[in-house]
Amino acid sequence: MDLDEIQQIFFQECEEALLAIESSFGLCRSGDYDRETINTIFRGVHSIKGGAGAFGHDALQGFTHHYETLLDKLRNDEVALTPALLDTLLAAFDVLTDHIAAARGDGAVPADAHVLVMLAKAGEGGAAVEAPAAEASAATVEPTAPAEAPDDFDDIFGMLDGGDAAPTRCWWVKYRPGAGAFDHGGEPLLLLRELQRLGGTVAEGDLDALPLLDALDPTQPCLAWTITLPETVAEDEIRGIFDFIGGSCAVDLIVAQAPAAAIEPISTAEADWAPVIDTQPPEAPSSVAAVAAPEPPALAVVPAAAAVVAAPEPIEASAPAGDGPARGAAAAANQTIRVDLDKLDRLVNLVGELVITQAMLAQRLSVHGMSNVTELTDLDHLTRELQDSAMSIRAQPVKTVFSRVPRIIRELEAHTGKRVRLEMEGEMTEIDKTVVERIGEPLTHLIRNAVDHGIETPAEREAVGKPAEGVVCLSAEHRSGRIVISITDDGRGINRERVRSKAIERGIIPADAVLTTEEIDNLIFAPGFSTAEQVSNISGRGVGMDVVRKNVQALGGRIGIVSTPGQGSTFSLSLPLTLAVLDGMIVRVGDETFVVPLAHIVESLRPAETEVRQIGTASLINVRGSYVPIQNVGRQLGVNGSGHKPSEAVLIVVESDAGQAVLMVDAIQDQRQVVVKSLEANYCAVPGLAGATILGDGRVALILDVDTLVSRWRQEGRAPEALAA
Repeated sequence: MDLDEIQQIFFQECEEALLAIESSFGLCRSGDYDRETINTIFRGVHSIKGGAGAFGHDALQGFTHHYETLLDKLRNDEVALTPALLDTLLAAFDVLTDHIAAARGDGAVPADAHVLVMLAKAGEGGAAVEAPAAEASAATVEPTAPAEAPDDFDDIFGMLDGGDAAPTRCWWVKYRPGAGAFDHGGEPLLLLRELQRLGGTVAEGDLDALPLLDALDPTQPCLAWTITLPETVAEDEIRGIFDFIGGSCAVDLIVAQAPAAAIEPISTAEADWAPVIDTQPPEAPSSVAAVAAPEPPALAVVPAAAAVVAAPEPIEASAPAGDGPARGAAAAANQTIRVDLDKLDRLVNLVGELVITQAMLAQRLSVHGMSNVTELTDLDHLTRELQDSAMSIRAQPVKTVFSRVPRIIRELEAHTGKRVRLEMEGEMTEIDKTVVERIGEPLTHLIRNAVDHGIETPAEREAVGKPAEGVVCLSAEHRSGRIVISITDDGRGINRERVRSKAIERGIIPADAVLTTEEIDNLIFAPGFSTAEQVSNISGRGVGMDVVRKNVQALGGRIGIVSTPGQGSTFSLSLPLTLAVLDGMIVRVGDETFVVPLAHIVESLRPAETEVRQIGTASLINVRGSYVPIQNVGRQLGVNGSGHKPSEAVLIVVESDAGQAVLMVDAIQDQRQVVVKSLEANYCAVPGLAGATILGDGRVALILDVDTLVSRWRQEGRAPEALAA
């Protein structure tokens, strides 16, 4: 593994840390937080700082250093978490996100001077909480300006000579890197530099394990150090330096008056990260060198696989020894492994080919009257289970997308002067990774639209009897084999009269057009439509909602609107769980075979000739009290040999973004799960088709894009409203 790969792992860990920090800040804003919530934020920032230093991202490291200084004061009760301080911490978090993006190469280094000033003022303005007498020896104070970091190991050992005498009472840290200390970009020297910045001095360098030159293994550490630090440095601050290291190691930490040379490190299996610190050492002897150090009551050991983001579980001091294996088994059960996405895609493709081959085998056996073979049924079940398992590996919680929304809300509040409370539900709902990556932009547009156009100003809300603070709810849930993401606001709702007048003004619809409520609502998705009075960096150019619809349709999804004037609006995105597999109905149209996605189908029927009404050249059928237009699929796609009379065909009632419609096909052949193959990648994009698949008999079947078919048919002027006019 080269340095670039290790650095990519660091950036992935940064994303995980940012998610944990954002979640913790959400608890802080709601008031449902505790000390561990603050510790989680601190550990996340500190871990990012450590990795930034290891990879030479100086701007990121410098900013996180100032950020964690304030967080350290907060977790040690030196400052109180007031709304003003929380706003400062959130502003710093946004800048931290930009710093990480810049380090990754996704943008320029952000200007952070004003935020650094805010952090400094917040740290100076907080009144320190007086520590209890029993904890006086571990009280936290801000360390003095750190000394310059040494350039190499010779400089570190050089600190032993001619240095000031160790303080009468201080921290003694004995650090011995273990096997694997250099894994994942680990560097013990960086830890020593961090300790030196806290005022540490190397009191002893242990060279006993240093082998001869011909036996030296450069991948394994062979040195150990004993470092002294002022007693005024907080214990948690010292421990925090070792949070992000990889590989096993031994770290002993005590408060003493004599060198800790007699302390022997223990293996990582013999102790937990919960030491008891000796705060009552014996009286100082007249000669430090002549007296051995006191036996430490416990040793602090950093686990070999310490998590970067998650907080360690508290360990009870009275836990029996037998609990150790149980804890190890639980940890092993939650282990994860990072896999290259290309390898995962290849696995999914191979599983798809297996599904196709299984369907071909079933088709071949059915021709010979062997469709009821038990082994074939078992193979079908195993293939589907394998396919579901492969797809679940690619599944990710939508939390990775939802986590961006709080920052968007904060920025919109600053630009608009509105007050908005964000509520999120179903963040752990899982969806295919490809869908997660491509849903971010539509979701951003909808959130901005909800705040800019939906939520009123505090004065307007209070005037109509609403709370000054608006509410935007973001939720996700599985429904009928799809995922539905809803964005709901309690704002003013859609002003349909204004929408209609703007559409007429921009030439989107004629002035005498007769539109239903649903069609007026859908006008906001028309290209170039906007109700904003002036163009701003938030809205007004008429491209946002148009982009939303196109992106959602490109994912095989659809979008719906429910709006009540004066009460708010809900935008619902219905998306497939995966873009690789779908359940579909196999239909025949003329000489061709098509697949209609099952998620669009409401019902199928064979009408009597008297149930079909003709208006001009178009046909309508009464479906449960409403006349729905019949769309001839064969005629629209130019398929030869398709039927022309609805009474002689099969009608499939479908739901689309443009409303309900009826597709006319010649026959229904089967219903099955199919593997989607991209037309764009293998041929070219074809309007009205979402992709292709291979059937069990080896034929290629085209998958219908229902939304595009219906909307294009309506735009050509054959909708019932146009016909009635």
